Amino acid sequence: MGPLKGSNWGEEARGVEGPSLSHRPLLKLGTPWVAAAPRMSTPSIHCLKPSPLHLPSGIPGSPGRQRRHTLPANEFRCLTPEDAAGVFEIEREAFISVSGNCPLNLDEVQHFLTLCPELSLGWFVEGRPVVFIIGSLWDEERLTQESLMLHRPRGRTAHLHALAVHRSFRQQGKGSVLLWRYLQHAGGQPAVCRAVLMCQDALVPFYQSFRQQGKGSVLLWRYLQHAGGQPAVRRAVLMCEDALVPFYQRFGFHPAGPCAVVVGSLTFTEMHCSLRGHAALRRNSDR
Repeated sequence: MGPLKGSNWGEEARGVEGPSLSHRPLLKLGTPWVAAAPRMSTPSIHCLKPSPLHLPSGIPGSPGRQRRHTLPANEFRCLTPEDAAGVFEIEREAFISVSGNCPLNLDEVQHFLTLCPELSLGWFVEGRPVVFIIGSLWDEERLTQESLMLHRPRGRTAHLHALAVHRSFRQQGKGSVLLWRYLQHAGGQPAVCRAVLMCQDALVPFYQSFRQQGKGSVLLWRYLQHAGGQPAVRRAVLMCEDALVPFYQRFGFHPAGPCAVVVGSLTFTEMHCSLRGHAALRRNSDR
């Protein structure tokens, strides 16, 4: 299926304020594998710490900085206009197959990556993007139709337009890791004091979990990489309460049935995870 039709940009509309507005409904932001909900939630807001945070390692200070000739296994960096076509293909496959709409068309992706590349972040594996976030600045308390296509340089709110994961890397916690790093990165921008997005109702709990910045998710993901690098270790096993099964499934764990261990009246589900895939990601995982 081809990309969505872009807006017809006039010469007067190519400035900082973005392309001319088209009359289209608000588009949905969320992790691609969740089916579209019929209702939209109110915009989710994440307040960022006012003190600057260090940029995640692997993100260059200048988006125009040349890439290294030897590509790391894993690299986090700001996106550039040259990345637009690659990340749009990920976005198109992720969103059109679920909701029929993309948050951004290709022209809009290029537009934001030209105006405000410092408000984007991508995770690259062997030089190819696998997860990305594109954002811009907004200067009003709430999102409006205009906020879908405008960048307001004097704004103090980071508006997250799109978060998408390549189909080959889903259900591995990569979206959570990148969002956590993005909030750190955006918090390091002097003008940014909060982040705003809109999502389907079903995704509200996912984004609410980042009030704690998802540190448990990041640590578990790193632990699985670490354990996968041990020559003798082939899988990870744990037991958890039934309510936590979906959380661990995001990291590649699969239910093996009721656990033989019982603690008082508590029963558990035994979860297994193969570490073969995690071992391949171990090199340079902290970049």
